[in-house]
Amino acid sequence: MIKHIVFWKMKETAEGASGIENATKMVELLHDLKGKVPTLLSIEAGIDFNRSNAAWDLALYTSFQNVEDLNKYQIHPEHQKVAAFIKAVTADRCVVDYEI
Repeated sequence: MIKHIVFWKMKETAEGASGIENATKMVELLHDLKGKVPTLLSIEAGIDFNRSNAAWDLALYTSFQNVEDLNKYQIHPEHQKVAAFIKAVTADRCVVDYEI
């Protein structure tokens, strides 16, 4: 089992919307991937409420059967559409992939 975790910092404004508006849209778009990308076993995304200096704005937690399935997710057209929006509205990103 592969876990793919991503954190983002939002731009203050982008695409004509505020950071929180874009974060809300990101969560919706990410959750909509369930059922559209066959290799995606589970997906969970949420906006941070902590607001400490160490916190990121938004987190994504996904799982896949194996590395090949993660790679298929990365190039899937539905994921690519969401990724294009995310790149436009985020300022920074970090990721961790691990196997359990």
